[in-house]
Amino acid sequence: MPIFARFHSQIPFIIALALILGLGTGTFAQQTVDADSITPQPSQNPEVHEVPMGNTIRELPTGLPFAAFDAGGAKEKELEDFIKEQYVAGLLVLQNGKVRLERYALDHNATNPWSSLSVAKSVTSTLLGVAIKDGYIKSIDDPVTDYLPELKRSAWEGVKIRHLVTMTSGIKWNENYTDADSDIALFDTYKPEDGVKAIVGYMRQLPAENEPGKKFNYSTGETHLLGALISAATGQSLSHYLSSKIWAPYGMEQSANWRLDGTGQEMAGCCLQMRLRDFGRFGQFVLEDGYINGTQIVPDDWFKEVTQIHMLLWPGGGYGFGWWIFDANSFQAMGIYGQLIYINPSRNLVIAINSAWPEADSNVRHYAVARFLKSVTDEIDKE
Repeated sequence: MPIFARFHSQIPFIIALALILGLGTGTFAQQTVDADSITPQPSQNPEVHEVPMGNTIRELPTGLPFAAFDAGGAKEKELEDFIKEQYVAGLLVLQNGKVRLERYALDHNATNPWSSLSVAKSVTSTLLGVAIKDGYIKSIDDPVTDYLPELKRSAWEGVKIRHLVTMTSGIKWNENYTDADSDIALFDTYKPEDGVKAIVGYMRQLPAENEPGKKFNYSTGETHLLGALISAATGQSLSHYLSSKIWAPYGMEQSANWRLDGTGQEMAGCCLQMRLRDFGRFGQFVLEDGYINGTQIVPDDWFKEVTQIHMLLWPGGGYGFGWWIFDANSFQAMGIYGQLIYINPSRNLVIAINSAWPEADSNVRHYAVARFLKSVTDEIDKE
């Protein structure tokens, strides 16, 4: 059975849909959904926090184009078919930090922001590493209740930060977007208690169904909660922390924005909007092991650790700390409707893709993306 079909009930790639509803077409291209996806409804909270850029932009110099993908090249039609058939709005290939391929379609362009969807989970995971490096968080093995004491005397007693970032808390969570009674749907309409962040209030009422660390259960709620934990530990909003530690000093090209829940907390599991080139810059920052101006802002070997398979979900692949691992040479940040940051350290390669798939998830489309990624790496290996 295909990987995505086999795990579809456990790992639904429609993981952030209810939380992106209401985004305009300038942020997420004119989307349609099929009968297997939830019908968009207006978001209850369209507010965002800005993630300010800095005073200096990190340039992405032009590299040698791929002759095969150029006009008249052997793979020109393959590229055009991929963009058209997979509803690609933006495609950026960086190798050695240089732009080797950049294309836009569907009225998208180099200056428009695009929703990261669950690619944001990998950004939140990275902010966890930054907070550990800064000393705000002692260890990923700290109990979550050390930073979110409102969770004491609930099923969250005994759950560690490690369990949040690997989605193995054992706390029951239903992320079925066709079910109006799923947790992801109910959280969108949850009325928060006075003085308690919405995600904390919602998550602390949930029961445990497994021992922490024993079973993977895809839960956007856990990444949202991780974001609230990072904010509590640092005393800063995620947007401010991301801006001050990465966005501004690394030299992102444009300010991003991050959608908020009903109590003003960033939805850490989704909904971070940015330019395509800044998707690529974030991937390049990860590829460079989190160094900015010669200083590493995450712990030593952080990205080596977080992109290891911590939960084996199929032979040779699985989930790390907010990252998907499909082979020994690469790892990916992924979001519904075809959002992707693919990082291949062995080839010094970053590929960022913005898409507007007609459906939230599709085995056929995942395989089409995988074939295109291999086509790019094949061209590199020929050089």
